[in-house]
Amino acid sequence: MLIYGVALMGGCMLVGTFIGRTIGWLVGLNSDVGGVGIAMLLLVVISRYLIDREKFSKLAQDGIKFWAAMYIPIVVAMAASQNVVAAFNAGALAFIAGLGSVAAGFLLIRPIAALSPKSAEPSLAE
Repeated sequence: MLIYGVALMGGCMLVGTFIGRTIGWLVGLNSDVGGVGIAMLLLVVISRYLIDREKFSKLAQDGIKFWAAMYIPIVVAMAASQNVVAAFNAGALAFIAGLGSVAAGFLLIRPIAALSPKSAEPSLAE
């Protein structure tokens, strides 16, 4: 059943939206700044933490994997519906936020990859 994992995803979305709106308020905007991305990172980190400690059943792990796979297309669809021209006309904040998120993504690749278990690599002698 793919319903497993929805509570974790919903909780991550609520926390991510709260943090995104708080960041928006702190920089003087009346909008969510990166809440969906923050929620996605929370989902990855928390689910990996719980799976490594065997706190999820097999059904829950399958549900988490399904929703994690669905999350990226949802984020892309949400981003496509944003008014990019209005954001750039409003100032350089959108450009700076975009560059910052790309830079953070590049910097987080290794730490997030380090969270996954090491697979046995085949040796060249075989």
